[in-house]
Amino acid sequence: MPPRSRTAKAAADEPMPRGKPSNSVDDLLEPMPPTQPRAKRLLTIVTVAAWLYAMSVAIGKAYDIRLHAIKTYGYVIHEFDPWFNYRATEYLAANGLRKFFTWFDRMAWYPLGRPVGTTIYPGMQMTSVFIWKALGRLRELGLLTWYAHVKKAPISLNDVCCLVPAWFGALATVFLGLLTLETTNSYAASACAALCMATVPAHLMRSVGGGYDNESIALTAMCATFYLWCRSLRGPYEASKHTYIYGVLAGLAYAYMVAAWGGFTFVVNAVGCHAFCLAVVGRYTEKLRVAYSLFYVVGTIGAILVPVVGWRPLKDMELLPPLLVFVGLQVQARAVAYIRKNECGMVKGLLVLAAHGLVLVAVLLGIGFILYPRGYFGPPSSRVRGLFVKHTRTGNPLVDSVAEHQPTSKQAYTQYLSHAYDLVPYGLGLSLLRVSDATPLLWIYFGIAYHFANKMARLMILAGPIASALVGVALGAAFDHGILFSVQALVARFFPGQKQKPTRKKEKLPVKIRRGLAGTYRHPVVCIARIALALYFALYTVQPKYKDFLGYCEELSEGLSQPSIMFKARLRDGTEIIVDDYREAYWWLRDHTPKDSRILAWWDYGYQITGIGERTTLADGNTWNHEHIATLGYILTSPEDQAHKIAKHLADYVLVWAGGGGDDLAKSPHMARIGNSIYHHFCPDDPTCQHFGFYQGGRPTPSMEASLLYKLTTHDPRRPALNTSRWEPVYQSKYGKVRIFKIKKVSKKSKNWVKNATNLLCDAPGSWYCPGQYPPAVRWLIDLRKPFRQLEDFNSGPRDKDSEEYTKKYHEKMSAREGKGEIPPTEKLTYVGCYRKEDQLPAEKVYGGGVVGASASAAFNHARSQKKRYVAVARVGDDGHAFAFDSLPSGAAVNDGGCARPCADDDAFACGCADAGCDGVVKRSADEEYVRRWAVYDVGAPKKRRKKRSEL
Repeated sequence: MPPRSRTAKAAADEPMPRGKPSNSVDDLLEPMPPTQPRAKRLLTIVTVAAWLYAMSVAIGKAYDIRLHAIKTYGYVIHEFDPWFNYRATEYLAANGLRKFFTWFDRMAWYPLGRPVGTTIYPGMQMTSVFIWKALGRLRELGLLTWYAHVKKAPISLNDVCCLVPAWFGALATVFLGLLTLETTNSYAASACAALCMATVPAHLMRSVGGGYDNESIALTAMCATFYLWCRSLRGPYEASKHTYIYGVLAGLAYAYMVAAWGGFTFVVNAVGCHAFCLAVVGRYTEKLRVAYSLFYVVGTIGAILVPVVGWRPLKDMELLPPLLVFVGLQVQARAVAYIRKNECGMVKGLLVLAAHGLVLVAVLLGIGFILYPRGYFGPPSSRVRGLFVKHTRTGNPLVDSVAEHQPTSKQAYTQYLSHAYDLVPYGLGLSLLRVSDATPLLWIYFGIAYHFANKMARLMILAGPIASALVGVALGAAFDHGILFSVQALVARFFPGQKQKPTRKKEKLPVKIRRGLAGTYRHPVVCIARIALALYFALYTVQPKYKDFLGYCEELSEGLSQPSIMFKARLRDGTEIIVDDYREAYWWLRDHTPKDSRILAWWDYGYQITGIGERTTLADGNTWNHEHIATLGYILTSPEDQAHKIAKHLADYVLVWAGGGGDDLAKSPHMARIGNSIYHHFCPDDPTCQHFGFYQGGRPTPSMEASLLYKLTTHDPRRPALNTSRWEPVYQSKYGKVRIFKIKKVSKKSKNWVKNATNLLCDAPGSWYCPGQYPPAVRWLIDLRKPFRQLEDFNSGPRDKDSEEYTKKYHEKMSAREGKGEIPPTEKLTYVGCYRKEDQLPAEKVYGGGVVGASASAAFNHARSQKKRYVAVARVGDDGHAFAFDSLPSGAAVNDGGCARPCADDDAFACGCADAGCDGVVKRSADEEYVRRWAVYDVGAPKKRRKKRSEL
């Protein structure tokens, strides 16, 4: 293949230093013997055309597989967080960027409010508004008449937000294919990687249509950054114009990544580690220094301009290593220039490098000793810190209640990567055989992504791109050596080019052996055999596996595409319906309550209440204020008379989820634990609040039965246990999933006090940043708070003894609930399979919920105590559901992400999921009343008890 530029052509004529192959896609046909130019050009055209076709197929599959939800439910925003993102996008579209960054939202976190502009990553909102306005302008110019969606009417902002995940999912596929091409110099590897990336579930989990989440565009930005960074390293050893162009573009892509998602820390550290490794192992070049300097400077300036980030790139511990690499490269450049100028030998050159290194270390230590005592450097954030602690429970019941924050089980890799999981080791091994400047990025990415994905289920999304790239490496190598290089050798045989003049120098034995092996490898008979073997492998191994992979991805995509805000179900007569209770309840709030109404609900629903119901909520779906969320938990789990004394000063209505499934009763143990983490008197000497729950068989404990939450969710007008003079029922959804109660005797004095602008705490006169305060009538409650600090929380100041004791006791109690420290029988558990429905389990079964449904050890003990052969578990959080029985379940088993959720006591075992524990992993199917994934184990035949002599 001819060089692509004059620079590349000039570089091709220069002798290449040994051990440092160029990182150029022009080397694709390097093994090709001398061939006639026309034949070589034709073969190149065919290769590139086939690659373009494969990429187009991948783009089509990536877009189409993400539209299941839109085709079934229409243009509906999913889940919880996406509703906040959509509401923020609406605000940006209506008010502009300046007002957006100074937006203090008083409809959330009442009465405190939230400074949205400085606490949000605005990249997705800015992108969506730009696309929406661009499409509108293009339609006005008559340039989109071919696009059916905007042919008759302008596309709405809602529709754009629903389609953004699908658009960017396809775009991420393109950039991943280009990254693989850049790191392998193989069009076949690039095409295979793109086809895998298009549908791999680890990427689908956050990029389905309607799933308007930050990760849906962040993964595209990450792949673009990695590709542009690697592209800037291509070519000659001196910096070229392409180094400058792609270095700047890589910095801009990184800045966009910063604006899109908080996971930008992973990207900049991966690139910094890559540059550091190249410099250390002797692959330092001026090209590397220029490319990294441009990437870092441009990217850091862009990051600083994002309000939520600010000066963190120059202060936070986790962001300082890339800065040190930047400084180190400048010092190394100075040392290399000195060595070249003075023509130093190897020993003297090493001494010069060592001297420069020592000076750099001394200067950095001096700066550190000056700035650290003054508090300049920020500690590692709690989220980053959580990825490196030993235990899987953080000690924070709020964080522990979120399913996606749990560690990833071993089975989750096969669930979210499918057949790709089996090919990753081969791809990783083959990538070690052809080393270029770009290849080490794959190894670094693999190591970091594997560690992070192990720590948190949510970060499994990072494994999707690298797994796809390594699949491409494995399959691309097979295709190249089986077909492409064989065809090249045959073409060269029949259309030979000018032969090189033989040298008179006597060749050494290793060179003769290598030349002989190469001749044998390119022999026509061997080439035809290679082609035949490759075709057989492709037709009878790869093709069936790929069809199976696509079918699995399609099936899982349908599950991931079902929005939790509405779902399909069947009535008792078999009629299929769409349950839309949640949106209807929020619409009722919007249409039947005053605009200044305040809604008391669990924090999960805050985004939907403000986004759909357009009413003020006491908390949205963010976790930034633990104490405020704990106050909500305390109110809901307190006795109704005590709860009314507090709620009447803060809210006008109470909204609860009922009707089973992931309703508020299923979440109530978490509410109690979160509330008690701040108000210790609620569960004295028991951080786990074991007295707040249900006995075996579903009977509530006294504290649960007396709680406001229990009475609201189980309210029956025929047998009222609720004091309706305090809580008036005003709405119940069609299928009973949502109930709304009006709070009677609301304190207008407290409401007006909060409204009074003089009671706001502005940071300066006339400032936009003006948090609210709790009304004086509930100050007594606020004074009872105990500030929450975790063992690993470096950001909350000095730890006090009470906090340490509380957290220590929390871990001990939770471990005792899970069976840790007791008889460890889990090695006797044999996994049978995973089942969707409870009616697949035998009719003769014994229930054992609570901790038994979340612990492998407790489940084993339950089955043995009931003298049963099998046990099925479905975990919610630290509790769950379990059944013991004697015969195998009926029907087919399933294999999706819900089955892979690890047990609380041992992540080597999967405990399935139930209700809220399945959120973000699996969706309710039309034939399921409740969402469940029952992990079934064989505990072995129960031992027969030997009869006593008196019984004979």
